[in-house]
Amino acid sequence: MDFQLSDDQRALRAGVRELLAGRFGRDRMRAALDDGTGVDRALWRELGEAGFFALRLPEAEGGVGLGLPESVLLFEEVGRSLLPGPLIATHLAAGPVKGAAQGGTVVAVLDPGQPVAHLGEADALLVLGPGYGPRASAASVDVTRVRDDATPVRSIDPFTPLWRAGDPGETGERLPGGGRLRDEGALLAAAEQLGSAARTTEMAVQHAGEREQFGSPIGSFQAVKHLCAGMLVRAELARCAVYAAAVTADPVEIAGAKLLADDAAVRNARDCLQVHGGMGFTWEADVHLHLKRAWLRSGQWLTAAAAEEVLAGDLC
Repeated sequence: MDFQLSDDQRALRAGVRELLAGRFGRDRMRAALDDGTGVDRALWRELGEAGFFALRLPEAEGGVGLGLPESVLLFEEVGRSLLPGPLIATHLAAGPVKGAAQGGTVVAVLDPGQPVAHLGEADALLVLGPGYGPRASAASVDVTRVRDDATPVRSIDPFTPLWRAGDPGETGERLPGGGRLRDEGALLAAAEQLGSAARTTEMAVQHAGEREQFGSPIGSFQAVKHLCAGMLVRAELARCAVYAAAVTADPVEIAGAKLLADDAAVRNARDCLQVHGGMGFTWEADVHLHLKRAWLRSGQWLTAAAAEEVLAGDLC
């Protein structure tokens, strides 16, 4: 069986990378960081027009008609770019929530016991039921009612405002395939982590080739070589797991992929910071932004403890 990307998949990935580089390159990203900008509505609509949110809707419903593997490629590019906003929830809600597919509606996600990201900027709310697997449920509820009962909490990621929301109750439109939405959200979060892990690997290698000490690039030193090699191994191992889970859509494989991708994103960002040395700790370097986003994302959709429970349950 051939698991290589097709020409169309490569073109899709390249197109999304080009779009994000043009609309949310480093200068734009830094300007948004300095201004405290959250969701860029103009960019959100542009993503909608490009088919980002409607990627998996049937063509008869105005979608692109592609599958979960293609969605993974999209969100891998999102992870590289640090684009803020509840992209996963909006992507998953493209069918049932009006306006989400076109980028006119921002959909946040409420997972019981977890802070809600971008609640203050959301137009709709995707509420996940407790538990994992096919018996889990999801609903679309009025975000205004939830927002009135929410309080902002401090976020480690400057791009991701967090809110502590109360119980939304039992009201709201029940969505089909609630367990599937949770599993797919975890896989797309793993894809974002994969993109971040790959990007920090590239950043470390580039810096190691440019920075000199004792008259030689620091990349020529064995200790730095080992750091960069370890980063590449973690990223590629996570890539294999994420891509395989995208093909099978198996909840157990998704849990394993999320664990590996979380580990790769966090540890690669730490090692990238180490390669950058003292400069890596400064606000001007981008390394800390990847590390903070990786920390935050590792607790979203599927935590390490929950993923381990899924894997352990499969062994019984």
